[in-house]
Amino acid sequence: QQGAELKPANLKADPENKLWWHRPARRLEAEAIRDSILFVSGKLDLRMGGPGFSLFEPNSNYVRVYKPKETFGPDEFRRMIYMHKTRMHSDGVFGAFDCPDGGQIAPKRNVSTTPLQALWMMNSPFGIACADALAKRAGNPAQPDEWVSKLHRLALQRQPSRDETELMASFLRTAGPEAPRQAAQALLAGNAFSFVD
Repeated sequence: QQGAELKPANLKADPENKLWWHRPARRLEAEAIRDSILFVSGKLDLRMGGPGFSLFEPNSNYVRVYKPKETFGPDEFRRMIYMHKTRMHSDGVFGAFDCPDGGQIAPKRNVSTTPLQALWMMNSPFGIACADALAKRAGNPAQPDEWVSKLHRLALQRQPSRDETELMASFLRTAGPEAPRQAAQALLAGNAFSFVD
């Protein structure tokens, strides 16, 4: 039941945490990140059972061609446990988050933190659509302080600090019509969303 809070005296005495004076932050698995993004954006389909879904385009060729989908709809908004996993082909959605190769044995997953993960969240059609839905769920951005507060409660399950509120509210006032989506994307791409303390 250790916390992840960094105490300056402990950090100075044991910067590598060899004595386990705090719990290291842990990044969520790819499946949990995807399901969490869908959940906070209000798009997650919690229906249980039934057929699964594929992240590849359907084709009528006698040989199956695995072309990853670029746009997603309600059929693909179910929990990732219902996704058809193809052994030899990457779906193009969450490969950057260390999703294991379905054709290999993976007793333990690799966990990496790379710039590609944040770039994927900021540039993928899936990330953009979910951030837009999250921004709309937060209400009216014309009332920036209330909007920022609701956005943080939806995405991070906490109230924003005063500095976070002021910074994001200032961004909303000056950045133009895409600002609400971009602010939501910034929260979804940040460590606070994908890491568990």
